[in-house]
Amino acid sequence: MTTSVTGVRSALGGRLLIGGARFAGALGVTALIVCWWVLAAAGVAGGTVPTPWQVLSTMWSDGWALYGPNFQVTAGGALRGFLWGNALAIGIAVAIMLVPRVEPLATQLAILSYCTPLVALGPIILVVFGGRTPTVFLAAMYCFFTTMVGAVSGLRSADLASLDLVRAYGGGRWQQLYRVQVVAALPNTFAALKIAAPSAVLGAIIGEYLGGVDSGIGVALTAAQTAYNVPRTWGMALAAAALAGLGYVLIALLARVVAPWTSAEEKR
Repeated sequence: MTTSVTGVRSALGGRLLIGGARFAGALGVTALIVCWWVLAAAGVAGGTVPTPWQVLSTMWSDGWALYGPNFQVTAGGALRGFLWGNALAIGIAVAIMLVPRVEPLATQLAILSYCTPLVALGPIILVVFGGRTPTVFLAAMYCFFTTMVGAVSGLRSADLASLDLVRAYGGGRWQQLYRVQVVAALPNTFAALKIAAPSAVLGAIIGEYLGGVDSGIGVALTAAQTAYNVPRTWGMALAAAALAGLGYVLIALLARVVAPWTSAEEKR
C-alpha cells in the first residue's frame, strides 16, 4: 500500500512539474509577444519594428510560394551538415575511447574548429568548391564541437562496475564500448544533438549569406533587407527560428523513442 501511494505521489509530482514547465514556457512566449507589440506601437528604432500582426499578414500574403522552397533548401543543407558534423564528432569520440592516445590530437582539432572564425573560412570554401558546399560545411562545423564534447563525456560516464564485469568475462575495449559505454552515453549525446540541430540551421543560413546560391532562407532574408521590406525580413527571421525549433523538437522526439530514460533523467 505504501509503495502504491509513493508511486502515485511521484507520478503526480512529475505531471505537476511538466505542467508547470509548460505553463512557464507559454507565459514566457506571451510576455515576449506583448513586449514586441509594445515596442512596435511605441515606434522604437524609428518605426522599424513591425507589429506581430503586420509580420503575420506579410507571411500570409507571401505564402508557401516564397517560404516553402526557401525553407526546404535551408533545411536540406542544415540536415546534410548536421549528419556529417555529428557523424564525424561521434566517430572521433569513439576513437578516443578505443585508442586513448588520439585524445590530445582530437581535442586540439575540436578546439580549433570551435575557435576558428567560420565566417572567414566560408569564402575560402566557396571559392574552392562553389555551390552549396559552404552551407553544408558551416552547418557541420557548428555541430562538431558540441556533439564531440557531449559524446566523450557520455562515454566516460559509464558505470565502472559494469566495465569491470565485462573485463572480468574477457571483454576488451570494443565489448566495453558497445555493451556499456554506448548506452551510458545516450543521455549526454542526445542533449548535445538537441543543441547541434539549431546550430546546424544557423550554420546553413550563414553559408547562404556568403553568396554562390540563389535560394534559401539566408538568400531571401538578404533580399528582403536589400529591398527594405521590414515585415518580410522579420517573417524570414521567424521562419529561421521555426526551422531551428523544429530541429530541436525532432531530436527530442527521437531521444524519447531510442532512449526513453533520457527524458526521465532530464525531469529530475
